[in-house]
Amino acid sequence: MGWVHADIELINADDLSLERRGMMKPEEVRRLKVTALVNSGAYTLVVPESVRLQLGLDVIDEDVVQYANSDFQQVPVTTGVEIKFENRRALCNPVMIGDAVLLGAMPMEAMDVVIHPKTQKLIVNPEHPNLPQHKIFAAQGFMPPIDAD
Repeated sequence: MGWVHADIELINADDLSLERRGMMKPEEVRRLKVTALVNSGAYTLVVPESVRLQLGLDVIDEDVVQYANSDFQQVPVTTGVEIKFENRRALCNPVMIGDAVLLGAMPMEAMDVVIHPKTQKLIVNPEHPNLPQHKIFAAQGFMPPIDAD
């Protein structure tokens, strides 16, 4: 199994909010098309400093991440990014590490996209081609029964 890459678009979520309110022109919204490494074993979206600067993202917090070699590192977290892939989108606050964009499991789940096992390409979930589908177990005042075994 080799590396999986996908072309995605990253958009400054604060800019999108301003555009929706009529406070920013659509052409002023900062966006960037990138080829991301796709890794369902990673947790979230990772962006390098260069992407943070191009999108105008602010550092708002810090998280601790664990690498595959079991090392831990405290890393910056930025303001929100909208991720677009085909007919899907997700919002997240990326962590800032390294020099490449990495698309992890949480935004993949939010977009309902999967890695095709044969082609090793990122695709829209074929079981839900039109809209993402998510399981929500507690909604509108309903809580599922809890087994008391």
